[in-house]
Order: sequence, then C-alpha cells, then structure tokens
Amino acid sequence: MRQGQSQRQVARRHRVSLRAVQYWLQRAGHEPLDQIDWSDRPPIPHHSPHKISPALERRIVATRRALAQSPLGFVGALSIAQALSPGLREPLPSLRTIGRVLRRQGVLDGLRRWRRPPPPPGWYLPAAAGGRAELDAWDFIEDLCLDGGRWVHVLTSRALAGPVCGAWPASGSGTTARVLEALPAHWRRHGRPAFAQFDNDLRFLGPSRYPDTLGQVVRLCLQLDVTPVFAPPAEHGLQNLIESFNALWQAKVWDRFQHANVPALVARSDRFVTALWQRRAARSETAPARRPWPRPWQFHPQAPLRGQIIFIRRTDAHGRLHLLGHVWELDPTWPQRLVRAEVDLDAHQIRCYRLRRLAPQDQPLIKIIPYRLPHRHRTDG
Repeated sequence: MRQGQSQRQVARRHRVSLRAVQYWLQRAGHEPLDQIDWSDRPPIPHHSPHKISPALERRIVATRRALAQSPLGFVGALSIAQALSPGLREPLPSLRTIGRVLRRQGVLDGLRRWRRPPPPPGWYLPAAAGGRAELDAWDFIEDLCLDGGRWVHVLTSRALAGPVCGAWPASGSGTTARVLEALPAHWRRHGRPAFAQFDNDLRFLGPSRYPDTLGQVVRLCLQLDVTPVFAPPAEHGLQNLIESFNALWQAKVWDRFQHANVPALVARSDRFVTALWQRRAARSETAPARRPWPRPWQFHPQAPLRGQIIFIRRTDAHGRLHLLGHVWELDPTWPQRLVRAEVDLDAHQIRCYRLRRLAPQDQPLIKIIPYRLPHRHRTDG
C-alpha cells in the first residue's frame, strides 16, 4: 500500500477480504514497518462500559467494614446499597454485583452452602432403589368441598418407576373399606408390585389401641405377597412420590374445572389419569416387571399372617425403637436417627438397619430382635 497499490489490488493479490486490508492499515497507522505490533488481539473491548470503577469497589469494601462496627451489624448487600445510595454520583450497582465484589475482594465471612445431591427415589428400600422391584405409594386427599357443601375425598396411588397411577374420588371421608375395594381392583388391572407404601394413617395401618395389632389393609397386602411399607409423613422426602402426584392431581383436575357433582369429578379424574399414563408409557420399558394377579384368590381377614412388614421409624433420644406398641432398646449411639425395621413374620424376628441420606447405599444391620406376632381372631375394632 505504501508503494502506491490500491486496497483492492492488495486484497486480490493476498486473497484476503477488503475489510482485512483496511483493518491492518488502521493497526499500522504511520508507524515504520519494524515497529508495528503484528500480534493478534482478542475481539473484546478493553474496557466494559458497565463495569464499576476500582474506586467504587474500594468504597463498597470500606462501607461493609464500617457497617460491621455499627450497632446493628448488618453487612449484607442490601445494607451496603442503602448506605451507598445517599451522595453516590455514579449509578448504584445491583445487589448481585455488590455480592460479587465482596466475594472477589475476599471479605465474605460466611461459609458457602454445599448442596448435596438427594438420595435416589426409594433409597430406604435397596430393592426398589436398585430397580429390581416396583413400589406403589398410596395416600388420601381430603377436605375437598364441592358446590353445595358436599365433602369428597380422593384415594391416590402412584408407582415409583413405572407409569401406573390412579385416583378414586368419592363422597364423604375415606375409610378402610374404600382402600380394600380400590387396591385389589387396581392391581388386577396393572399387576402386583413388590412393595406398597403407606403413611401411618390408621386406615392403612390399623387400630393402635392395643399392641401387636394390624389392620385389614396389611393383611390384604400380605396375602397378595406384597410387602407393606409404612413411612411417617413428617419425614423429609419419604412421601415425596405420592405427595407430588397429589399436588399434580389437584392442580390439573380440582383447580382447573368446576365440578357439579361427584360423578363429574370422577369422570374428569379418570380422563386425567388415562392421559397421564399414556404420557408416561415409555417408563414401562425400564420399570421393574409387575406380577400378575393370582387366580383363584380370595381375601381371608382371619387367616394367620405370613411375609414381611417394613416400618421406617426414627429412634428416640435414647436410641430406642417404638414399634407395634412396644419399646425396644436398639443403640444408644444412634439417637434420633432413621431406622428400617423389617418385621419378618416367618422368621419371628425384627431386623433393624441404619439409614443415612448422605450414604443411602450404606445400610448396616443394627440389631435382630426376637418377635412373634400373636394371632388374634378379630383384626379390627
């Protein structure tokens, strides 16, 4: 170019764009060729127009130190912004920017919260968590009122791994007879799981007036070779499976439409359950297989119990286990901790295992308690 050639001639000769020639002409300026900086430069600006000045960063840090000596002692980003706003000539930075400045300057005195990954679904049952057995969770949705003051309840069920789910609205309050009617019909249609999880509701567990008493729902599950699992609803995460389905049913069925009567609610609920099952049908390929319904089969409420019952419980302050109306000495070094108690009715013993959310796969055996369930002629009061 300095020898008199045009920009386009130089671009064609070196097979570059005209814009590249103009860029390097601007970079060279009037400097001698041996003094031009030919190194590449990143295409980012040298200074961000929205970056706060170093003076403002120092002022933010000084304001935090001054607030730390104040009577209140509030040193958060909001308190710093409120202290900086009077008399500040440049724009006030956002609270997030103030927080980044404090972290960059190393003046934060709080510990960073570590968010650990949650345990896998059904972690308290190794067979269900490992994908070797299916689990159905059951619960009641109550205190729903139709127009005209008619109260209804909804019995709900959802599988852990597969797409199987169900909802059965009915008038009045839920009863044990309602569970005994819906549970076999549901399993006849979809097959039996290995586990059926309930909360400590007396409609599932049975009356608690006398020790060593189990209700008809437990007896029904045991006669169908389904292990009943009882998890307390107050424990964090143990009931998330069915509680999330209850919230979804209320949001998509109960809150979206106006229901004139119970049959209309039942029809709307059945359409929702069918559509949800079809949407999640792909889960059937990876879910554990469900066992077919036994034929012939008949429920015998007075038959002796065989099989296994699982209770998820928390020990008391002395490491004792409260279960089935009894108190057993378990481990004083395990107070207020979760325990999986497996009541083996065939082996006449209770096997207790430690449960840790931080180490869900480590469930060592604590103690084996000899236990024999007495046979009672009457199952429910």
